[in-house]
Amino acid sequence: MSFIGKAVGYLTGAHDQAEAIQSGAQTQAASADKGIAFQQQALDQFTKTLAPYVNAGYGALTGQQDLLGVNGAGAQGSAIANIQASPQYQALSQSGQDAILANASATGGLRGGNVQAALGQFQPALLSSLIDQQYSRLGGLTQLGQASAAGVGSAGLNTASNVSGLLQQQGAALAGGQIAQGSVARQGFGDLLKIGSTIAGAF
Repeated sequence: MSFIGKAVGYLTGAHDQAEAIQSGAQTQAASADKGIAFQQQALDQFTKTLAPYVNAGYGALTGQQDLLGVNGAGAQGSAIANIQASPQYQALSQSGQDAILANASATGGLRGGNVQAALGQFQPALLSSLIDQQYSRLGGLTQLGQASAAGVGSAGLNTASNVSGLLQQQGAALAGGQIAQGSVARQGFGDLLKIGSTIAGAF
């Protein structure tokens, strides 16, 4: 701004008004910056909080796929072997066999063919039951992970929408401040012309 423009601004008060408008616009823009930082911080914290559940869901889904053979026969065989080697399977298998033998002994049929058939059917049935149980339990974790991932995604979309709104407000505030400054400057020159005209008329 020229020296004359500044002088006019000071004489008419336009300079102070322009500075006030610019200061207000900058304050509003700074407030938007703080809002954006807060939104990002909240999203980061929310994502961090749900991360264990999301990760558990991913792991559980992989476990389900292994049991179904989606990840190959090797992964399926390993998943089933892990169930067979588990303390749960070992304990249930032993107690089940003991129960069959105890029942056969009590009824006098310990050496009968039915006992051998029962023993032969028991372990495959037990393994199948535990596989179904494991798949179901993993399914619960998969659903939990899916819900958590959806929550993070929804929060991300909301944050993006809020940040977009704050950026628009920030841009509008800065642009409004600049436009208002120009308007005040023009008004100042108009006021000066009126003052000059009034003075000229007095003579």
